[in-house]
Amino acid sequence: MNIEFANTIPISEILAKLGLHPAKRQENDLWYLSPFRNEKTASFHVNISKNVWYDHGEGIGGDAFGLVCMHLERSGVQSAPANALRWLHNMFQGPHIPVLQYDDRRKETTSKTVLKGVKPIKHPSLIHYLAGRGIPLSVAKTYLQEIRVENTKTNKVFFALGIKNEERGYEYRNLYFKGCVGKKSVTFIRGEIPKPPAIHIFEGFMDFLSVITQHEGKRLKHDAIILNSLSQIKEAVAYIKGYGYERAYTWLDNDEAGKKATAAFAEFFKTEDNLIHQPMNQNYAPYKDVNAAHMAKLGL
Repeated sequence: MNIEFANTIPISEILAKLGLHPAKRQENDLWYLSPFRNEKTASFHVNISKNVWYDHGEGIGGDAFGLVCMHLERSGVQSAPANALRWLHNMFQGPHIPVLQYDDRRKETTSKTVLKGVKPIKHPSLIHYLAGRGIPLSVAKTYLQEIRVENTKTNKVFFALGIKNEERGYEYRNLYFKGCVGKKSVTFIRGEIPKPPAIHIFEGFMDFLSVITQHEGKRLKHDAIILNSLSQIKEAVAYIKGYGYERAYTWLDNDEAGKKATAAFAEFFKTEDNLIHQPMNQNYAPYKDVNAAHMAKLGL
């Protein structure tokens, strides 16, 4: 375990190990009685999405690793970085893969939605959207469908590109929205080779389709997992653990969330015998993701 990975462990889980549970919850905010002093009103704040804390009573805060260092210091034991990492390792033994929060600037629908129809891609706006992302229709049709989704709150119906996930839901996106209709899950795509020695891990289906396009539309030889959200890391691990893969290629974003997710996977891969991790980020740096680099290469 290293400091970068330590900071992906949810602070709420660390506090739970200390026997502390939130006194109040408000969406992304948790409030605790401070672990550093006696108090009657909860003033210790945890932001779940950013995974940071702030003790209003003392005017101090920080990340998960800093919290552990301070806990050890206040407990009167050695609190050097190595000691904090050892404490975390002992508390979170095994392939701990945290549920990482992914802050996407794109609007993701959170309203109740119902799938109204599935058919091959024909809608002109969706075809135009694909072209703008550098994805040929012939490639998209192999993996995506045109789906019709109803927002039951507004009774409005919209069209989107959808890819089926492992819970029979559809992860969808169009020019304006992205989201999931049905239960959220990963999408597992079997490779061309039976019992392949490697697996590719993508964050979204546009990144996956970009790689397929760059391979002239040919099916990947090895298996692939599309996370559909960084919150699905734990589910993805279940498809990898014990399978016998020899190499894992991660194609995650070149942003802070992507780096944390890559670090989380790297830590898990160490628990698998003879599994080599190969991050592919340099292939599309300095761009944020695979599709952005693909579009730039095409002049889009």
